[in-house]
Amino acid sequence: MSETRVTGAALESFISGILEANGLTVQDAGIVAGLMTTADLIGQDGHGVFRLAQYVKRIRAGGINPSPAFSLAEDYPASAVVDGDNAMGHLVMNHAADLAVDKARQTGVAWVGSRNSNHAGPASLYAMKALPEDMIGLYVAVGSANHMPPWGGTDMLLSTNPIAVAIPAAKRPPIILDMATTVAAYGKVKTAAQRGEMMPEGWMIDREGKPLLDPKRSAEGFLLPIGGPKGYGLSLVFGILAGVLNGAAFGRNVVDFNADSVTQTNTGQFILMLNIAAFMDPAAFKTSIDAVWDEMKSSERLPGVDDIRLPGERLEATRRERSAKGIPIPPALLAVLDGLADETGVPKVDRKAG
Repeated sequence: MSETRVTGAALESFISGILEANGLTVQDAGIVAGLMTTADLIGQDGHGVFRLAQYVKRIRAGGINPSPAFSLAEDYPASAVVDGDNAMGHLVMNHAADLAVDKARQTGVAWVGSRNSNHAGPASLYAMKALPEDMIGLYVAVGSANHMPPWGGTDMLLSTNPIAVAIPAAKRPPIILDMATTVAAYGKVKTAAQRGEMMPEGWMIDREGKPLLDPKRSAEGFLLPIGGPKGYGLSLVFGILAGVLNGAAFGRNVVDFNADSVTQTNTGQFILMLNIAAFMDPAAFKTSIDAVWDEMKSSERLPGVDDIRLPGERLEATRRERSAKGIPIPPALLAVLDGLADETGVPKVDRKAG
């Protein structure tokens, strides 16, 4: 059975309806639905509608607060810590990113952290909020479950702890780096399991150090860091900056939201906004980024290499393709979404031939 294509508008409306039916306000459901749909439009399939059933499960079990009241645990001219009141992470980080933009307009650079947040989808969503403001965005999060030990160990004390950086250009697409500190994000493991696919060698190993290829056996092993001990070091430092510094969970205190729908996760994140105008003329900077694009793309290529890509190039191509042809929904995921519709009385997501 082939994948079903649905329009972004249809998917966003469906997600919003499901979230409203589970206690979110119309406004909050719309914000989350928009961000989740954007995740699917840019090809972040492990962090879009794929996560909807998991979010609903946590809301129903009391693990997420559908009616939060944000507050500032700390507030300085160029920094702040947002207490998310255990809200949907998308709402917390959307608020934090907007706050960081407002502060960066005045101070040039602004850093806003979060505590009592939750899984917020792909890191790039929040870094990209800098782009229309002529800013550079940098986002880091403590992952919502530990899947990696310290280098040489076996106790899973670290997560994928992703980082995203979004840099605007003039005529070229923005440069958008979005990466986990592990070889593969755990969301890719989960989507591979749902699709009945095997994992490539190098994503995970078992507790004897042997390659683990079956995603349905992922609990028997752990993810590998990028670059060996260097990736471990990045995960550790990112976890400290996004977790410990914000009074959020880190290490053994991280709650596995894949297995526990009740316990508050106290997820930590931070967003850093750099106002380009505080450093140089934004138009000149973006033109310079175009030149960087041209320089990288014109590099002499190794034999067998058809093209040199920059971070964010595939994201932009995927957005264009899916905006035109619809977002692909695999059969197993579509069945889950239809089940949510039946449970809540929300109309099933509109299909689009494709």
